[in-house]
Amino acid sequence: MALLKNATGYEPLNTLKPVADDIWLVDGPALSFYGMPFSTRCTVVRLENGDLWVHSPTLLTDGLRTELHALGPVRHLIAPNWIHYSYVRDWQQAYPDAAAYAAPGVVERAAKKGLSLVFDTDLGQEAEPSWAGQIDQMIVEGSKVHREAVFLHRASATLILTDLIENFETAKLPTWMRPLVWIAGIDDSDGKMPPDMRQTFRKAPLAEAVERMIAWEPQRLILAHGRWYQSDAVGELRRAFRRILRDREWIVAMERIEAERAKGEHSD
Repeated sequence: MALLKNATGYEPLNTLKPVADDIWLVDGPALSFYGMPFSTRCTVVRLENGDLWVHSPTLLTDGLRTELHALGPVRHLIAPNWIHYSYVRDWQQAYPDAAAYAAPGVVERAAKKGLSLVFDTDLGQEAEPSWAGQIDQMIVEGSKVHREAVFLHRASATLILTDLIENFETAKLPTWMRPLVWIAGIDDSDGKMPPDMRQTFRKAPLAEAVERMIAWEPQRLILAHGRWYQSDAVGELRRAFRRILRDREWIVAMERIEAERAKGEHSD
């Protein structure tokens, strides 16, 4: 992704914005992705021991470093999927004592783009010991292309996604980009998973992952691109993934009917 200088509509950029107790977001500058300006967003969580956990690091400025220093030491850097790694090296250089964690596919994708990255730990289905009990996590399965780590900050009931839902506010976009976002169905009127990404997923594993997110009962839902949801996170998950969930409910209902029919035949 290439850095763009144009405004994103989420100014002020590169500064901490409180979400709830011990969790902030940072709206970063736009990056060019497939020739389109994508707004960027980082999430910062202060763990119980005071360490800072940084999800999808954005542009690190001197001003942001000063703000972070006032909160606590940066100890954990998260590259949550194969696309979100652009600034990780800058943060590693600024915070050599921080550990870096990568979702599946990050290192390979970066290498293809000519960037050699080194991570301390691969993210998996269970929370790392450093934040277990405070931040839940899982890798969303079902796609060989897009493997994203998602997180729940328990204390604030905030679900942190990256690209599984995109929710662009078209009024903040260049005029030429708006029809593309509408056609893709990722504008703020009905933000959801981009169609090219959705086509790489098998329905059952994705539905299972969404159901697990819903079971976490989040209240807030932070996204990397576009407007994030300050309330009704469960409702937004059900809306954004309604087709997948509907198919899942139909399959489960059919399986239940078949099981009851087989049970009846056996009892006869």
